[in-house]
Amino acid sequence: MEELIRANKRRSLLLVVAVVALLALMGAAWGAFGGTPLGGLVAGMLLGGVAGIWAFQQSDQSVLRAAGARPVTRTEDAFLFHTAGGLALAAGIPAPKMYIVEDSAPNAFATGRDPEHATICVTRGLVDKLERLELEGVVAHEMAHIRNYDIRYLSMVAVLVGTVVFAADLLRHRVFWRPARGRRGGGQGALMILVVVAAVAAPLLAVLLRAAVSRQREYLADASGAELTRYPEGLAAALEKITADTEPLEVANRGTAHLYVVNPLLEYRGRATDWFSTHPPTDERIRRLRSM
Repeated sequence: MEELIRANKRRSLLLVVAVVALLALMGAAWGAFGGTPLGGLVAGMLLGGVAGIWAFQQSDQSVLRAAGARPVTRTEDAFLFHTAGGLALAAGIPAPKMYIVEDSAPNAFATGRDPEHATICVTRGLVDKLERLELEGVVAHEMAHIRNYDIRYLSMVAVLVGTVVFAADLLRHRVFWRPARGRRGGGQGALMILVVVAAVAAPLLAVLLRAAVSRQREYLADASGAELTRYPEGLAAALEKITADTEPLEVANRGTAHLYVVNPLLEYRGRATDWFSTHPPTDERIRRLRSM
């Protein structure tokens, strides 16, 4: 487990470096299209640096605001607080803050930069539709994400991948609406290749990276969560209920879908084997839990 935590910290740093490199590439393409590639390169690196700092410091608050979450009090839901406190004690980490989204679709996610600055967010539908042992299984799954430092990486991904996609949209707009200045012929052809790579391939690679890493973390959090509760069936039954629920989670989007315990975007649940899927197949997750 210690090695996993160290690996997650390294990946968080590498993620920032990779995003800065992608943004620098797009900045160079932007500048080259206007005749100033060096200026664009520097601007892209600066944007990447600012995005990395912001993602580390404020990504959790950005995610909570995007979800429309609010703090839940101990008097409002004592069972939820007692469950989180007991599981945090078992995991050997501080009890996280608890938030709730007033949405009838059952789901949950964890966010933050480390166990000392962590939040678990559940929807009203999760609290209302799950039995207590099932709810405990979901909270344990999210507690495992916190203990494993998944929350830092996945919260930063939500901000940084969004920054890459936003920059790519700006670059594509520049390509289509403003003519390039500079050399013609071969030089112009090389420039267009650079622009295509920067505007299309870079965000595509960023999304693929997010999806691939998220899938592996879900399997591990399932196993770690079952270890905390000593009752794998609780999470397995919860996954069945969440997946079977057909109510859409209104506040979810493709930028934050990878954070949730089950993909909140109903149209993507049937494409679990797709390269772009942020979650492994739920049937396989349930099978693994019930085989423990």
